[in-house]
Amino acid sequence: MPSSLLIPTTDAPIVRKAAISREDLLAATLKIIGPNRSLSTVSLREVAREAGIAPNSFYRQFRDMGELSVALIDLAGSSLRTIIGQARERATSTDRSVIRVSVETFMEQLRADDKLLHVLLREGAVGSDDFKHAVERELAYFEDELRVDLIRLAAADGATLYQPALVARAITRLVFAMGAMAMDQPPERDPELIEEISQMLRMILTGSHALNRTA
Repeated sequence: MPSSLLIPTTDAPIVRKAAISREDLLAATLKIIGPNRSLSTVSLREVAREAGIAPNSFYRQFRDMGELSVALIDLAGSSLRTIIGQARERATSTDRSVIRVSVETFMEQLRADDKLLHVLLREGAVGSDDFKHAVERELAYFEDELRVDLIRLAAADGATLYQPALVARAITRLVFAMGAMAMDQPPERDPELIEEISQMLRMILTGSHALNRTA
């Protein structure tokens, strides 16, 4: 018997899936990216390998990596809006501050395993123009939903905000900027950052109430 037949092979065959969904490809991409890696650096072959499919199978779901990345940004924004909205609803039925609960929920998502918030924070800063436009669109959705909530919460307290749309924009941009900073810091700093962000948001709201009285 030839000696080569006695040498065990170390290359296991690649098991590829017969079918793949858009959700499978999005999940595979999330496994690849991290807090220091942009979607623009992820290749189609990497995603295919992580998903267990041949590269050509990728095109059954997405035209290219750009289309996948925008879909992932949309998913991240939609998911986070739902989670934060639910947190605000819970806070209105308790004695806890809506601001505090919302900020805590945001920071919890920052540390979550699914990395969805990382997508919004990172791509808004270092992604391609298409990715930045997609992130900007998601932030605009946040601002509009927050504006509606701010008006509702103020009315419940018998108050009125000065330029609620601008207040919502200021809050959204501040929280996301602080989140991007927190992403590069150890989780041990989260309680300090939560308190700092909460105080900043209270200042914005207090200023809006004061401006409304003098306008």
